[in-house]
Amino acid sequence: MSGTVDAQSHATHSGGQSSSHHVQYGTDHLTGISVAKMWNPASVSLVRHQLQEVPPKNDRGDEFRKQFMDEEITELYSRSLSQEEEIHLLRRRIADARANELQLLQEKHILERKLSDLRMVRGEKQRGAASDAYTELTQRRHYIDQNLSMETGIRAAEEDKYIFTSSLLSLLAEYNIQPHELDPSTIVNSVKNLYRDMHWKLRSAEASFASRNNLIGRQAGEIASNINQIPKFSNSQLSHEHMDLNMNDFHRQNHTSGEMRLESSGYQRAVHDPDLSIVKEVKFPPSPDSEFEFSNFKRDVGGATTPGYVDGNVGEAQTRKSAMDAQFQNPAMHERQTSSLSEGEISLPGIEGFQIFGEAKLGSTLKACGYPINGTSLCVFQWFRHLHNGTRQSIDGATVPDYVVTADDVGTLLSVDCIPMDESGRQGDLVSLFANNQLEITCDPDMQVEIDALVSTGRATFSVQLLKDSSEDWEPTMLILKRSSYQIMFKNAEAVIAEEKYSTDQHIKVPLGLSTQFVLIRSDGTSLPFTTNGTQPNSLDNVRLRDMIVLTMRTFQSKALDIKGKGKG
Repeated sequence: MSGTVDAQSHATHSGGQSSSHHVQYGTDHLTGISVAKMWNPASVSLVRHQLQEVPPKNDRGDEFRKQFMDEEITELYSRSLSQEEEIHLLRRRIADARANELQLLQEKHILERKLSDLRMVRGEKQRGAASDAYTELTQRRHYIDQNLSMETGIRAAEEDKYIFTSSLLSLLAEYNIQPHELDPSTIVNSVKNLYRDMHWKLRSAEASFASRNNLIGRQAGEIASNINQIPKFSNSQLSHEHMDLNMNDFHRQNHTSGEMRLESSGYQRAVHDPDLSIVKEVKFPPSPDSEFEFSNFKRDVGGATTPGYVDGNVGEAQTRKSAMDAQFQNPAMHERQTSSLSEGEISLPGIEGFQIFGEAKLGSTLKACGYPINGTSLCVFQWFRHLHNGTRQSIDGATVPDYVVTADDVGTLLSVDCIPMDESGRQGDLVSLFANNQLEITCDPDMQVEIDALVSTGRATFSVQLLKDSSEDWEPTMLILKRSSYQIMFKNAEAVIAEEKYSTDQHIKVPLGLSTQFVLIRSDGTSLPFTTNGTQPNSLDNVRLRDMIVLTMRTFQSKALDIKGKGKG
């Protein structure tokens, strides 16, 4: 609040002269309220001084004092007092406001301190929760990986168990042994019994052969002594009188030689002994003291024995060996007749309407199925590849009805064999069927065009991922294929990992199933696992890229080896 007061007073202190005073007032507006401006403190003090200097007199002094104190001065004085009170009041309010402000500031600092503490506690709890969540996720991932590995191991163990059980049941079925149950202990006990039986028969055969050798030696000596003791007759006597005797001796000698033949080159003899039912023909080594060979014994599926093969008849032996292999895959007719005769009217297990569903192209799944009949409870499956040279190769691990066509099948014929079996272990007729109408597996035309274009340009670059050593992390890499060599380098650092020329020692392995992985085996024997996962928009494109890389690299390798062979020639 501010104001100006100009007071001019002229007082004449002579002879009762009167004094005149002139005072100017000013107003100011403070927050919308009009108040009078304060006068000059010097003029106020002057007025007070004048009032105090007036000597107290009689009534005349009182009158003079009354005249001097006019209404304006009284009003000014009263206003000054009120304004002073107002100033004191405002000062008290300002002091109270300052005290309240200080108190609020203190409370604000306290609240800010508490808020910072709460924020720290909240941050610690959030970090703890994040750490716990990360630990839990890590444990879950570890558990998931363990479960996957255990499931893979269990699946592999089940497949091995299935193959092993099927093999043992097939082995037992060859000797007409049918376990009453298909549990492992029963099958193992049946195999043990078969082994003991065969071992006993082998020992019996060895003992019988030894006694036969001694008997043959004694009979040969007796025959030689009898020949020396034959009396000499004249030609006429031999031709007339003893014609009947010679004819009888001739027949006896033929009968004897038909039963036993002794040759110095191989000591081969045919034994017709009803007691030795498992051995029909045996080849002895040159030395009579050495043990005989038992490797030529084979047994037919139906239980009949197959003769051994003598030296000099290798072609016939190979032919009959192939026939035996075919009989192992497809039971002989006489086995079925024997089984039907021994089991009455009960038919063997079988499969009707056996067929293959699915399109035989890369990445597609083929499914072999049919209708089980005659109590069929188990089917043994095996997929095969038929090469151009006529050989048939079994696909390792392909022992289930489903099969995914991979790059390894391109240029070959696919077939599947199925052997039905029942709960008692009886084996039915083998069923075999070709896929793709017995046509070769080929890649789709678009892929073939791309491969031909890459081979014609002499260079192909593929983005793949390489598995790091002793870790589970995949590193983005570039696989560069050239006409005579290939190169592998990191995609980010552009550092060369491997580079070598094509050779016959290099191989590419493709796993079974719908997988994006493949393994490159280098010429030094080291393996480089690759995958195309994540390089394409979807999983099917990843599998297609895997097959395309494998086929392209094999084409480059084949052409490089052909050029190298022509150069050497």
